Amino acid sequence: MRIPTEPIGSIPRPSGLIAAITSPTDGVDLKGLYDKAISDTLVEFEKTGSPVITDGEQSKSSFVTYPLEGLSNLTAEGLKINFEDGHFRQLPLLTSGPFKYGNYAVKYLAAAQKQTSIPIKQAIISASALSLIYPQNGIDGYSQAEFIEDLVNECEKDIRQCLAHGAYKVQMDFTEGRLSLKLDPSGGVLNYFIDLNNRIFDRFTSEEQQKLGVHVCPGGDHDSTHSADIDYADFLPLLFDLNVGSFYLQLASEPDRIKVLKTIKQYLKPHQSAFIGVIDVLNPLIETKEQVRDRVLEAAAYLPINQLGTTDDCGFSPFCDDVSTSRETAFAKIKARVEGTELAGDELFSENLNAVIN
Repeated sequence: MRIPTEPIGSIPRPSGLIAAITSPTDGVDLKGLYDKAISDTLVEFEKTGSPVITDGEQSKSSFVTYPLEGLSNLTAEGLKINFEDGHFRQLPLLTSGPFKYGNYAVKYLAAAQKQTSIPIKQAIISASALSLIYPQNGIDGYSQAEFIEDLVNECEKDIRQCLAHGAYKVQMDFTEGRLSLKLDPSGGVLNYFIDLNNRIFDRFTSEEQQKLGVHVCPGGDHDSTHSADIDYADFLPLLFDLNVGSFYLQLASEPDRIKVLKTIKQYLKPHQSAFIGVIDVLNPLIETKEQVRDRVLEAAAYLPINQLGTTDDCGFSPFCDDVSTSRETAFAKIKARVEGTELAGDELFSENLNAVIN
């Protein structure tokens, strides 16, 4: 019995590339460093045996800001996202309209596809995350409603281009979902985010929606999180109202996995698949394939096997300057996920076969 397994997206960049990005100097061939990092990432990904891979987001500034690269109508004074260890990330603010992406994810997909025959999934950022760049005081001559319409159109375009270019899956990163309950415990912001993202998903057919997925986690940056203290059970019921086929759910690092699995079981719809996190990307210890197997078997006790998949809790390096995890550790963890998932599938197949025989 084959249980599907997929990565989330980002892989730590090589140290030389990080140095060139964070401390640029004259004469450095940044494009050459990007190209080499992508090529090396694809080679190492293939060695893990992963049936689906990514480019590791090696040339993205971050998982959230890539559409904003090259835009001139932004200022740096946006929302601060605080992490448990005291550091923060800050979004930019839009200064004028109309809003258009400066960069689309299909660029990364196309470059990776030229170098491998293995299916590539492509991560994109959510409309809900980008909605936060509109200033609270508004923009003269460019209303929030006009911005949201432009944003929805651009996010749809980002997805459609990837589907048209043969992406195995298009995964929307929605890490602000759980965070929204920290910013607004009433759930009003979360409901708004769900409705906004569904405005995009509802533009796709039911068949296309099966190639779309959503990833959620409590953040993962420099081995720290921004919303792990928010109860998953308060977040998951609304999450499964998103009109996509796949959900990539942080779970390995969750203190009460059984409670979460019971909640997933209650709200997962028949046409949806739950890819549960079996790798804790914030823990430097590399999981064994047996540990992964046991986590899969634990999930299979609660979730229908035909709706079960595995993934990593989060990307390993969603921001380009994150050096908290080495590339070697990331690929070793991915290999453990692939091999452990296969072990669990073999065991579940044997159990089902014995049940049929007996």
